[in-house]
Amino acid sequence: MSDSTREFIQKTISEHPIVLFMKGTGQFPQCGFSGKAIQLLKACGATNVATINVLDDPEIRQGIKDFSQWPTIPQLYINGEFVGGSDIMTESYESGELLKLVQSTQKV
Repeated sequence: MSDSTREFIQKTISEHPIVLFMKGTGQFPQCGFSGKAIQLLKACGATNVATINVLDDPEIRQGIKDFSQWPTIPQLYINGEFVGGSDIMTESYESGELLKLVQSTQKV
């Protein structure tokens, strides 16, 4: 992974409370897992989600996998911390943990 890719990823997750690296966009997900991830975030009331379409840049697509040591897309970061992919998001949603994480990003 290039230094510029690593810097872009680090800067993105540092500057935005909720970041989803996904295939497609929030409005037009390009895979079922990315679509489900967006739906889960919306169900938790997330309104300010920064989405990064990994299909736009092969370097970012591979770089985020290397950065997180996680092999699949989508990948969710909340408050700069890697949460996980679609399966972990689903489990976190069902346990109520995802809601707590999303709420922790809301300005009071």
